Amino acid sequence: MFEMFSDILVGILLLISATFVLTASIGVMRFPDVYTRMHSASKAGTLGSGVALLALALYSGELSIVTRALAGIVFFLLTAPVSAHLIARVAYLTGTRPWKGTVIDEYGASTKQD
Repeated sequence: MFEMFSDILVGILLLISATFVLTASIGVMRFPDVYTRMHSASKAGTLGSGVALLALALYSGELSIVTRALAGIVFFLLTAPVSAHLIARVAYLTGTRPWKGTVIDEYGASTKQD
């Protein structure tokens, strides 16, 4: 009984993961500039990958695989925001301007040279 419930939960987690990854890929294709695309890929992609690793940990049940999956989730959560910020900073500093529909450019005011 417990094994069947576990398999159903793993399946639901994998569907949730696939939904987030699909959302991230649609965002990368549809958003107008590098900043919004990066936001989509870093947020939804990280969540989708984390949920997939959680499903793997639940499915395996082995302590070594569970600890590696949890370490992978922590790694994703620590590195994705930092790398997204660095990519956005480098893109902005190299002259990639935000989409013309961007309302506020707070970073632009702090990088202008007098």
